[in-house]
Amino acid sequence: MRTTTIGFSILLAALWATAPRARVLAQHETASDLLDGERAFKQNCANCHGPDGDQIQGIDLGRGHFRRPMTDADLVGIIRNGIPNTAMPASAAMTVAQAQQIVAYLRSRAATSAVASVTGDAARGRAIVTGKGECTSCHRVDGSGSRVGPDLSSIGAQRQAAELQRALIDPNADVQPQNRFYRVTLKDGSTVEGRLLGHDTFNLQMLDTKEQLRSFNKSDIRSGTFLPSPMPSYRSMLTPQELADVVTYLSSLRNR
Repeated sequence: MRTTTIGFSILLAALWATAPRARVLAQHETASDLLDGERAFKQNCANCHGPDGDQIQGIDLGRGHFRRPMTDADLVGIIRNGIPNTAMPASAAMTVAQAQQIVAYLRSRAATSAVASVTGDAARGRAIVTGKGECTSCHRVDGSGSRVGPDLSSIGAQRQAAELQRALIDPNADVQPQNRFYRVTLKDGSTVEGRLLGHDTFNLQMLDTKEQLRSFNKSDIRSGTFLPSPMPSYRSMLTPQELADVVTYLSSLRNR
């Protein structure tokens, strides 16, 4: 675990609050800066806080729930200089701009989350995943379900709630490389479809729609093409409350 990860966790758990704050980061709030702040957060902070920043009791970075007010400048100084006589170390390699981007990203996350009005329920979400949503016909959770789609047992530790919701509404918006579906047409005219697991100069491996591991010599393949995600959009299949329930349940799946 990185020392910056430990230090930033202690910083946020102890110091940040929801009261009004002085704004000094306007120059670090462009879309590019916020993206850089998100990357830095995932690299240095998410290992302890989780991708949504809610894994430390009483602290929810993604929604701006903290303990007492600190200005952005105060937070940047503590990120870089640490807190004497505590486990919060100085981050000598962290520049002022990088620390500002992290703080600006989290402020932006909190502001965005504040507009969400539907609170999900994990138990109801689980019932939808295994029932109405028929998610386990393709996905596996804690050893139960299909292997055709990606295993969801630790999806809450890998994807943010907003990313999970987007995947449910628009499955083709952001397909991870290891989850792409592929069709190969062999020289004998037969076709095989499935999740592409890997390929190199000579071979291609995939998990077909019958959950069979298949390996092909590229010399036997006439053509190959990527396919749209077979996952349906739940935009009209589930109500906003049901979507929130499913996202809450998936966010809770952190079996490492």
